[in-house]
Amino acid sequence: MLPSFFTDVIQKKKCYSFWIKTHTKSIITELLFTQLMNSKLLVSFILVLVSVVWAGSFIVVTIATEEMDPIMLGFLRFCVTTPIMALILLFRRKDLFIIKKELPSLSILGLTGVTFLYILQFVGIDLTNASTASVLINTNVIFIAILSVLFLKETLGKKKILGISLSFLGVIVIILSNRSLDIFSSESMFIIGSILVILCAFCWAIYSIVGKRLLKTYDKFTVSAYAFVLGTLFYIPFVINDFMPSIQQTSINGWIAVLYLALACTVFGYIGWYYALEKTEASKAAVYLNLIPLFSIGMSFFIDEPITLSFLFGAILIICGVYMTQKS
Repeated sequence: MLPSFFTDVIQKKKCYSFWIKTHTKSIITELLFTQLMNSKLLVSFILVLVSVVWAGSFIVVTIATEEMDPIMLGFLRFCVTTPIMALILLFRRKDLFIIKKELPSLSILGLTGVTFLYILQFVGIDLTNASTASVLINTNVIFIAILSVLFLKETLGKKKILGISLSFLGVIVIILSNRSLDIFSSESMFIIGSILVILCAFCWAIYSIVGKRLLKTYDKFTVSAYAFVLGTLFYIPFVINDFMPSIQQTSINGWIAVLYLALACTVFGYIGWYYALEKTEASKAAVYLNLIPLFSIGMSFFIDEPITLSFLFGAILIICGVYMTQKS
């Protein structure tokens, strides 16, 4: 038998050895996880996934508006989203408050980034189709470039001018591409819907320009959360009379659409987007947004949307024009 002193030493050595092995594995696992979270591959995967989810929103809205009012659909989306985003903001405990003098700017963000943005977008999708809306809304990059020249004194080089020209040519081609589908006329709902989607893109451009100043001082997530709260409040006059009847008449499929738009597109989409912006340059992340119309066009085959060669040509012009504008 070994003396008790040696027995204690051996036991302690075994304990230390076990502790070292366990914690070494834990440290290695944590380092690998951290490296994975910071890797370019993960960032690219998240950006692609966000693009797929946002592309799916055009399909979901197209289906949902067959039974739901598009304006009410947008409001219900933010009735779910806004409280969640507000709770996340509270838990983050980072830049919770924005000074009162920024209220006019935040109100503009609420109107252009939530209320008018989604009223125009959802009504526009209802009057056109998913693939057309997803391509036309991409013109927000073009409007941002134009507004940046007018208000931020940025330069407009030859590549930007060419990109803007290509995009607007693509818009004309897409609108005219539906002549063969017998929905082109002076009273056409399709043309009105296309204009609404383009106005939606213009709203996002205003949101981006106004938001750019606030983002120099405040956290991105904080600014978005305030915009969501104000935008949801500004939505109320548009839906107050039909709110209860719409709630009662919404089917399970309608609520699934609302939850997809709220949880997948907004909560996951924004969190994923902001995470990617922290890990890569904004210009590089923005290039992934060009995938959205491509994914939407692909998904539109599942709901039997007609895709013409002229539409595809117009889509290529817009995507190329947007890409050129971004890169320049």
